[in-house]
Amino acid sequence: MGKVEFGVALPTGMDGLMYPPPFTTPEVIITVAQRAENLGYDHVWGNEHLTTQNYVRAEFETPPSFYDPLVSLSFCAANTKRIRLATCVTVIPMHDPVILAKQAISLDRFSGGRFILGAGTGAYREEFEAVRPHLAATAKRAEIIDEGLEALQLLFTQRVASYEGKYFKFKGVEMFPKPLQNPLPIYVGGNAEAVAKRAGRFGQGWMPAGMPVERLIQLKEVVRAAARDAGRDGERIVVAPQFLASIARDDETAQANFRKSQVYKHAVSLSASTLRGQAVETLVQNNLIGSFATVKDRVKRYIEAGVDCFAGIIFTGQNLKDVLEQMDMFASEVMAGVIL
Repeated sequence: MGKVEFGVALPTGMDGLMYPPPFTTPEVIITVAQRAENLGYDHVWGNEHLTTQNYVRAEFETPPSFYDPLVSLSFCAANTKRIRLATCVTVIPMHDPVILAKQAISLDRFSGGRFILGAGTGAYREEFEAVRPHLAATAKRAEIIDEGLEALQLLFTQRVASYEGKYFKFKGVEMFPKPLQNPLPIYVGGNAEAVAKRAGRFGQGWMPAGMPVERLIQLKEVVRAAARDAGRDGERIVVAPQFLASIARDDETAQANFRKSQVYKHAVSLSASTLRGQAVETLVQNNLIGSFATVKDRVKRYIEAGVDCFAGIIFTGQNLKDVLEQMDMFASEVMAGVIL
């Protein structure tokens, strides 16, 4: 891949999850994207939620503001020049692949080939059940995302595409223009071994979250093996984990800020899904939390383990000012000191 890349998470769907509401506005999203570009980050990543999670409803009276990541990224594209634009992740089971393909291609074209489609099943099944109640009792989201990724690849590459699966069907779709990038990069998100295999079969990248180094090394080989079995070059698949970040001049302050943050509460909520099997106590060790020196050493260790891209780093903070300060410190104290 070349130099190691760093990205910032956009708060498209983070009210009540990572930050106390009200936090996000269109102006906040564009401000974060522009600051990231000015600081030398390589990309910004928008997450997706369509409805409020149960634990967020229980904690806050004010409903969170969730913005569509593709629409948000289109405005970021118009207000930036260089930085790449990505989703982390688009929840494939909640999308029709024909419509999603048209949106992704359009964003790639309008942005001058800067788009990365992050694809996942979604962290909260309750959200899927709210949006797709007719499928709640029987649907397997793993099957849906496999079909969705197969369908997207046909739509991105074939002049006339047809597909007939269990969940998705279309016939004789001639979708033009095709993406500016060939291929349009799809990064498959998730920590399970099945996700690593999916990334090997379908993806240009693999995005785990807050994964211990040793486990990342193991699953990286699973990605490579699945790619070889599918007749693909596994060495070209980008390893792009996402991390939580809280940095300060000393470890104690960074850890204290993390533990009192909404980001920490969100990570705890993922113990039943994305972070299944990880003890809450390991969150500090498995993320970019600590002093400048601690985080810099941790970044170097992940690079040595084969990480190509730090995707969608989620910075802690109570407000936009806190998040921008964290972005500034990470750029100057960590990114600038890492040998790329």
